Amino acid sequence: MAVELCLLLLLLFCGSTVSEVQPIYKPPPGTLDFGFVPAKTYDTGAYHEPGPIGILFKIVHAFLYLVQPNPFPQDLIRKVAQQKFGNTQGDYQKPENVVLTLQAIYYEIGFIVSAALGLLFILLLPLVGLCFCMCRCCDNCGGEMHQRQKKNADCQRSCFATFLFVASLIISIGVLCAYAANQHLTSQVRGAKKLVNSNFKDLKVFLNDTPAQIDYLVSQYNTTKDKALSDLNNVGPLLGSRVQEQLGKEVRPALDAALTMAGAIRETKEALENVSVSVEVLQEGTERLHANLTDVKMHLSNTLNDSACSAAQAASTCNIIRNSLNQLNINANFSGLPGVSSQLAKVNDVLKIDLSSLVQKGYAAFNDTPDLVVNQTKNILSDIKNVLESIGSNISSFTKTLPVQKILADLTIYLTQSEAYVQDYFPLVEQYDFYRWLGCLILCCMVVLIVVFYYLGLLCGTCGYDKHASPTTRGCISNTGGNFLMAGVGFSFLFSWVLMIVVVLTFVTGGNVEKLVCEPFEDKTLFKVLDTPYLLNQQWKNYLSGMLFKNPNINLTFEKVYSDCKENKGIYTSLHLEHLFNINEFLNISMYTEDVALRIEHIQINLSKIILLDEIGKENLLNFSSSGIDGINFGAYLTEINKSVTKVDLLSFANDLEARADQLPKGALENALKGHANNIRMIHNQQVVPLEQAMSTLNQSIRLLKRTSSELMVKVKNVISAVNAAQLLINNNASLVIVQETKKYMDTIVGYFEQYIDWVKESIAMEVAACKPIANVIDTAVDIFLCSYVTDSVNTFWFGLGGSSIFLIPAIIFAVKLSKYYRRMDTEDVYDDSVEQW
Repeated sequence: MAVELCLLLLLLFCGSTVSEVQPIYKPPPGTLDFGFVPAKTYDTGAYHEPGPIGILFKIVHAFLYLVQPNPFPQDLIRKVAQQKFGNTQGDYQKPENVVLTLQAIYYEIGFIVSAALGLLFILLLPLVGLCFCMCRCCDNCGGEMHQRQKKNADCQRSCFATFLFVASLIISIGVLCAYAANQHLTSQVRGAKKLVNSNFKDLKVFLNDTPAQIDYLVSQYNTTKDKALSDLNNVGPLLGSRVQEQLGKEVRPALDAALTMAGAIRETKEALENVSVSVEVLQEGTERLHANLTDVKMHLSNTLNDSACSAAQAASTCNIIRNSLNQLNINANFSGLPGVSSQLAKVNDVLKIDLSSLVQKGYAAFNDTPDLVVNQTKNILSDIKNVLESIGSNISSFTKTLPVQKILADLTIYLTQSEAYVQDYFPLVEQYDFYRWLGCLILCCMVVLIVVFYYLGLLCGTCGYDKHASPTTRGCISNTGGNFLMAGVGFSFLFSWVLMIVVVLTFVTGGNVEKLVCEPFEDKTLFKVLDTPYLLNQQWKNYLSGMLFKNPNINLTFEKVYSDCKENKGIYTSLHLEHLFNINEFLNISMYTEDVALRIEHIQINLSKIILLDEIGKENLLNFSSSGIDGINFGAYLTEINKSVTKVDLLSFANDLEARADQLPKGALENALKGHANNIRMIHNQQVVPLEQAMSTLNQSIRLLKRTSSELMVKVKNVISAVNAAQLLINNNASLVIVQETKKYMDTIVGYFEQYIDWVKESIAMEVAACKPIANVIDTAVDIFLCSYVTDSVNTFWFGLGGSSIFLIPAIIFAVKLSKYYRRMDTEDVYDDSVEQW
């Protein structure tokens, strides 16, 4: 089991990942901020960009698709892998095995046909070359140094030269592709050392970083504990305020009503005083006004009895004025209004007790609820704090029981040994790669040698050819060009079969690796095959879980692990490590919150000491209701208040009097009447206006008293009932409110632990020991090294070399044909229109 565990954690630490810059994050209100799990920056990136040669890789992929267009044979590979061949002599003759063989042949038909053509090339071309050589030695097949003259000889020579040049150009392009692929593979193999070193460097960083991540998770418990302790230390503002808020829904309206009633008592006193003063002022004022108006009427009557009023022009006006004198009289009579002295005396007795102060004491007592909660929960909060400390100790002790340090130490030793092993053998790999590079370079040089002969032959033949010279008198340069062409033909026969052997071997190998490994790896089809139940081990349903946990029934697949690691999930989630040690048992919230919840539930708070309004205050309210203000004769007051002070508006009367005086002839009568008008105006300003103001004050006070006295007894009883109900709630039903708010308070405290547990689970699942390195290792080994570095380069090499080898055949034909026009002949014909045979 220890070996599997080490292997498991080795998978965890094998690879690298690139950490990203964490964004600035502010948690929402009420959410704990645990920060970010520390993560180092890694150098390795599991991605390869081939550069310009990538165009050649795509062309080769397209060619392979033409050769092998069939999809990846998942079912065929599963059946072949599960089938046993060779155990007995007749296994291959079984019908099911024959069917599988035929299916495999059908899938590989493109490679088989191409390989067969290559083998045919390998067998026939040397044989054809041998026969061609022997034939020419017998002066046949163009070996005879005699050329017949033809009318179209120039046209044929030009066509042969053009075709040979095009074939040579294609061969040159092919050999350049092969050379580029050869160089690319070598450069990538040399660069692989840097990639390997980068992975080892990241592994060391990763091994050192994982313990720090675990320590960070453990240390963040202090954040939870500190927040819980902060809330416990502020139990008054938190729990007490919540209790106060709930009780306040009943208590505050009752106290507010009592305080309003206290204000109403003061307003009633002020209103009664205003009524008493206003009535006194109005009684005295109306008596004085009545005397003055009587004097004015008497003086006006005397003036109107003057002889001047007997004149014809003044008689009518004086009669009108004389008839209006009865209007100069008071209208309202305040002397008969009842007094309010008895009501005022009773209200003053009520005010001897400061009801507002009593209500404010009730407010103060109710507002002391948080302090009462603090004083009554000291002992329980001390026990809860001890529980929180013990929880922190349990978490630390649990993490110490995990064999993390020992496993990391073993992995560090293994990693160091592996690095030393790779460093020791990497020079050998480079040496073998040099041999491979040299061999491939020799193959390219073979083709280059042939092409050089063809180019030299074309150059010398074209430059040295003299169309006026006969075949027997051709120049040395032209003859040399023909010899170069024949030399190229000879080397083509010598090297072509060797080249084709290499092409066939690399084509079959590289093409199948591309089709059966690289392409299915890219679309994850290969993982689906590996995840086939009972495929890799006939006794295990799931091979990976059987290897790691000795339990093949666990649903752990290569595809799921690779996908999770590709998404950089935690190793614990990706490899289902809960089957080794279940972190959920350790992170069970009930383990840590049960003791805390029990102690919080035992919190008992007694609020019976809160007195909202004592009996004195209630009796004071009852005395106010029986003060007698509801017995005031408001109708009598309002009747007189609604009357005007005088029967006529004195200002209007004075203006009218002055206007009629203007109608009289100028003289003493006119002046006397105007003097009376001014006197009336003065009486209005000095006596009527103050009386109107006093009436306004009396009106306001009477109406206030009427509103206050309306159902006063009912209002007072309602206030007392509301206060009694609130007091009853505090004394008897507060325990229910306290239990409810204590439950909410407990949920808040427990919620901090839930946040911590959820954060730990999320961190373990996504951030702690994130297994992106495993995906990087697989991508580096398969996608980058095997497929991008090796397979693509090998496939491009055989593609270029194979194309060059194929075009050697037409090049041989055109070179042989063309050499006849460049070489110096021994004999010639003057003219012959027949077809040449060689």
